[in-house]
Amino acid sequence: MNPDLTFSHLSTIKVNAHHPTKLYQQAEHAVYWLGIDEETAFRCNVYLIVDGRQAVLVDPGSRSFFPTVRRQVAQLLPPEQISGIILCHQDPDVAASFLDWLELAPRARIYTSPRTQVLLPHYGRSGYEYSDITAQPRLELPSGAALRFIEAPFLHSPGAFVTYDETARCLFSGDIWAALDVDWQLVVDDFHAHRQRMDLFHLDYMASNIATQGFVRRLDGLTIDAILPQHGSIIPPRHVAAALAYLRNLHCGTDIYYPDLQSAAGY
Repeated sequence: MNPDLTFSHLSTIKVNAHHPTKLYQQAEHAVYWLGIDEETAFRCNVYLIVDGRQAVLVDPGSRSFFPTVRRQVAQLLPPEQISGIILCHQDPDVAASFLDWLELAPRARIYTSPRTQVLLPHYGRSGYEYSDITAQPRLELPSGAALRFIEAPFLHSPGAFVTYDETARCLFSGDIWAALDVDWQLVVDDFHAHRQRMDLFHLDYMASNIATQGFVRRLDGLTIDAILPQHGSIIPPRHVAAALAYLRNLHCGTDIYYPDLQSAAGY
């Protein structure tokens, strides 16, 4: 029986890019980081939620990542056992390998928003099983755990959303709280320094302070023990409050490009 593991231990994790890294385990419910051995500031994270015999990939990444992610998954379970794929938006660094996963696991269901779903067939495939997260914002898992889908419009895609694991109390945040950093580490240590790395992404990619503030309001009432973005480092429990404050106070996108209009509107 695997011992329980919570996000409070994140700072002690040692990463081996050739093996899946367990981040959380409670009974049959586990969360893994599937490492990508890629030396680039635009490093992408892929996550796997395993719940009993059900396994859900979160933002599986580009097609170039597929062989690496498949090998990581195979160390935990038969890759054809993947039952679901969450796509927080349509960008190729997030979504493109869903084509490869559907070849391997054709019964896997795609969980995404309508604004993303309408674009996915342009990758060259349609006719797969699809769940609209705006119509069904909660996915119940075999153990009794559940995933909650929370819309995050214009951060940065109009159809973007995040996934909250109600049991692990972590937020798979996609591009929100993403960071660019050539000196990457799995977990944020110095949040003050990390803000600059998030700025490199957010100032250009996120729409506005209205969008960031509105999204943070949607998180009211949630207990968040860790934030797991698709780029950069995981934000551990001790920095979650600072991460929420970062978004509340962030001026980005149209705030920067049209400052005269923002001033006229009183923002």
